[in-house]
Amino acid sequence: MDDCKIILNTGLRGVKIAQTRISDVDGNAGWLIYRGYLIQELASRATFEEVAYLLLFERLPSKSELENFTAELVREREIPPELIAALQTRPASAMAMDVLQAAISMLANHDPELPHVSQDGSVRTAIRLIAKTATLVAAWHRIRRGLDPVSPNPLLYHAANFLYMLNNEAPDSEIAHFLDVCLVLHAEHSFNASTFAAREVASTKAHMYAAVSAAIGSLSGELHGGANARVMDMLLKIGTTEAVESYVQTEFAAGRKIMGLGHAVYNVDDPRAFILAPMSKAMGEKIGDTRWYDISRLLENRAKAAFNQQKGMDIVVNVDFYSASLYYAMGIPIDLFTPVFAVSRVAGWVAHVIEEQYAGASAKPVLYRPESEYVGDYCGPETCSFTPIETRS
Repeated sequence: MDDCKIILNTGLRGVKIAQTRISDVDGNAGWLIYRGYLIQELASRATFEEVAYLLLFERLPSKSELENFTAELVREREIPPELIAALQTRPASAMAMDVLQAAISMLANHDPELPHVSQDGSVRTAIRLIAKTATLVAAWHRIRRGLDPVSPNPLLYHAANFLYMLNNEAPDSEIAHFLDVCLVLHAEHSFNASTFAAREVASTKAHMYAAVSAAIGSLSGELHGGANARVMDMLLKIGTTEAVESYVQTEFAAGRKIMGLGHAVYNVDDPRAFILAPMSKAMGEKIGDTRWYDISRLLENRAKAAFNQQKGMDIVVNVDFYSASLYYAMGIPIDLFTPVFAVSRVAGWVAHVIEEQYAGASAKPVLYRPESEYVGDYCGPETCSFTPIETRS
């Protein structure tokens, strides 16, 4: 029985299940690479559009290729009026991730290339999903507030256009740049839970909308998505830098976690956190309120010191820790933090779906089909004897 518990609780951690050319995470070195490029270089030098192209086509685009790709994204931003009408039937209290998952599934009904999709067709569908996911999130935010959705602005790049559709006003260029960097940072992260969900569904030869819908369902779970929203809730609860020390002591004494610290893969600080932290500070300075960054920085230092003192080991900061204060200062509602993550990560999901269905089929089984170890039931590990209902006690 003890051996069975070990099998059931692995969560496939440490088990290599497929090959990929898309990204790699080195948890000991603190490296994240997309198609061979370090995330630090991409975040500082590439736009989200360039990164999306890289993920889909395995190389960075030329100037003309980027212009054409960007134009194609712009053409695909609009969502069908039937889908807008469907969103308007949802209760305003509906969870944004639930609405997004349902809307992604409904988009399949409006794709002219389904159900028979080639590899080239899958790339076109991927572009549609990258373009339309941002529009869906912004449209739902408007609709739930009793407002009309804002049509995409063809003159704005992806990040800026999302902020425009969200708020119905042209975004500040620096804020748009910060969001663009965030989209680059969150676009891909190897075989995390949502990506594996997408690939597992794709392995059945289901279409891309089904795979991405599954990914969004996985992301909606609190053990995967939503961590930065819980970080922001924590910061709001703390309220001031003066309250940080007592909060840390109280949480550790109660055996609770400090949200945003610890990671399933990284044994050193998440490389994306080093990029987000200064942006959070700059964003706070821009709006004249750095308290959320200040609380975050002090909390990171105090919590790391307390953890080391109590456990004799280090704990790392993850990507969610500083994205929370950054998004909040940008005016993004807390319950949209996870949908905004999906706006970015959809670029990685669709790249994985294409790889799963069209590349490297000889390297692994076409269909994911893990095994489990049966440990018995009410009758014990052997079979039960069927008793007619009239004689059951």
